[in-house]
Amino acid sequence: MIRPQHLLPLLLAAAMPLAVTPAHAEEAAAAPEVKGDAVAEAYAALLARDYVYPETGQRYAEAIRAAIKAGRYAALTGDALGTAIDADVHAVSPDGHLRLRAPEGAAAAPAPGGAPPMRRAPRVPVEQAGWIAPGIAFVRFNVFPMDGEVTAAAAKFMADHADAKAIIFDIRTHGGGGLDQMDVIFPWLFAEPTRLVTMATRASVDAQGGSPIDGIASMRKVAGDPGMVAREHWATPNADTRLRDAKIYVLTSGGTASAAEHFSLAMKHTGRGTLVGDPTAGANHFGRGEELGGGYSAFIPVGRTYDPKTGKDWESVGVLPDIAVPPAQALERVLTDLGIDAAEAKRLSDAHMPTAPMERRKPRGAKPAG
Repeated sequence: MIRPQHLLPLLLAAAMPLAVTPAHAEEAAAAPEVKGDAVAEAYAALLARDYVYPETGQRYAEAIRAAIKAGRYAALTGDALGTAIDADVHAVSPDGHLRLRAPEGAAAAPAPGGAPPMRRAPRVPVEQAGWIAPGIAFVRFNVFPMDGEVTAAAAKFMADHADAKAIIFDIRTHGGGGLDQMDVIFPWLFAEPTRLVTMATRASVDAQGGSPIDGIASMRKVAGDPGMVAREHWATPNADTRLRDAKIYVLTSGGTASAAEHFSLAMKHTGRGTLVGDPTAGANHFGRGEELGGGYSAFIPVGRTYDPKTGKDWESVGVLPDIAVPPAQALERVLTDLGIDAAEAKRLSDAHMPTAPMERRKPRGAKPAG
């Protein structure tokens, strides 16, 4: 059975490749060579079998197989192969999580203009956690990883700041992840058991034991749409009531993706938190990583997360803020709303400005808009 840690591909599909270590390079070099057509066919078969929307998954598979027949992938390897397949997939229907990953150590595709390929550093999960002003707590999450130490740090932050009159969650540079950190944050914020969002997995995947959310204590199975298995994410209050009336602010941007959008929607539709900034990235679908052979892998979206009241998700459109301001000014706006002097709010905002990009990362291979 796929366990909760397999939610991690929510991050991996939207985030950057990690640095290649010598050990990884050796593993990549040792992997048997697999032809581009074989990688593409393996991907097509998985999309047709498991993609969250069966008809779209079939269309993806047909597009890939047409390209195989045309010889488009036969001579390609590494990132060049991934980029070509991604372009064909996103031409059918863009999905913020679909991305084929080349073996670690493979040559990266050059950046536009022939510049050297860019490889981003891994995200630091938690930054600048503490009191930003008297009675006001601040924390930046860049990812929700399957990591017990990070979950413990999130739980400690909530306990250490349980007397706050306001908490500011900065997720402007949050690339995704799982539910572990959310499930130690939410119990502090709600006075009664509260339904947060609904997550629906393709029934055929769920029947195989392939749902990445099966077995998570905060999830409750409910009746859902035909062909899907629905589970609701619930917050169950803890015994400490001190934060029940605290003001909650969530800073968002176009770089707020996947599990961070889950967090944003939960705060927004329950009315428990105020979103400030830009619409989020619009990367809705959750799923699992799959091996394609030869060190190639792909993230296969097998489900979607949506507002249980409306049935709508945020794919492509994002979660809209309650207060729309440029993301770089979001913290300053919240602090002034909380009564901080304008000059001091600007100083604190500058001191807590994220270093990672605050814009949506376009899927590789996707054509620019316009």
